[in-house]
Amino acid sequence: MAATAPASVLLEAHDEGSGPVVLLLHGIGGDRSVWNAVVPRLAGSYRVIAPDLRGHGRSPAPPGAQYSFDELLGDVVHLLDTKGIPSAHWVGLSGGAFLALRAALDRRERLRSLTLISGAAYTDAHTRSVTDRLIETYAKDGPDAYALRLLKDLYYPDWIEAHLDFADRIRDGIAARELGPATAWTRAADRFDERNRIASIVLPVLIVQGMDDAVIDPAHGRILRQSIAKSQIRILPQTGHMVPLERPAETADAIAGFVASVEATSSP
Repeated sequence: MAATAPASVLLEAHDEGSGPVVLLLHGIGGDRSVWNAVVPRLAGSYRVIAPDLRGHGRSPAPPGAQYSFDELLGDVVHLLDTKGIPSAHWVGLSGGAFLALRAALDRRERLRSLTLISGAAYTDAHTRSVTDRLIETYAKDGPDAYALRLLKDLYYPDWIEAHLDFADRIRDGIAARELGPATAWTRAADRFDERNRIASIVLPVLIVQGMDDAVIDPAHGRILRQSIAKSQIRILPQTGHMVPLERPAETADAIAGFVASVEATSSP
C-alpha cells in the first residue's frame, strides 16, 4: 500500500499591514527573516505575510515529510485558508520561486500575480552541482566550511565584504541549525522542471534576477521572460543570489510597483 502523504502543517508566519495580500516565500534552508528589510517597506500599503515553510525557521517538521512541492504548496494554501485569504500576490525567492511557480500552474485561483526572484523554470546541471557541493561540504568538512561555502556561492563578494557582521551571524546560525529539511527540499528541487507548462501562465509575472547569481544562471530570467506572455523582467547588476538581502530597497520597490500596477488594472 502506498504511503499516505503527511497532512498539511500550520506554518508560523509574520503578518503585518493591511490591503491587498503579498505573500513572501523564502528559499531552501532559509526562513522568513530573509524578508526582514523588505516587509516594512511593503506593509504601509499591503498586508504582508511571510511564513516559515515546513521544517524551516519556527515551523514544524512533520514526521515522514518528503518536502515535495505538493507538500509545501499544501501548507501555504492551508495557511491562507486559515487566514481567510482566497488569493494573494505570490513572491518567491530561489526555491520559494519554484514553489510560487508551481502554485501558478496548479492553484491558479489562489494567485493575483506572481513574482519570481532568483528563480527558474527548471533545475539545471549547474544549480545541481552547486547544491551538491554545499551538501558534500557540510557532510565532509562541517558547519564552518559549509557557512563559508554558502557565503561564497550565494552572495556578491563586495556585499559580503561590506557586511562582515552578517557573515558572522550566518556562521553562528549554521552551527545550531538542523539541515535535514533543507537537504530533503534540495533533493525535491533537483527534479523540478516546468519548462513544458510555463507558457500556459496567463498571470501578470515579474522576474527579478541578480546579474551575478552564482547559483541560478541569470539566463534563466530571460528564459522565463521569453516563455511567459504577461511577464516583465528586472535585472540587478552587482547582485548575487540573495536579492532581498543584498538589495532590499530595490526588491521592495519592484514588488510594490508591480503589485500596484496589477491592482490598478484588475477587475473588481
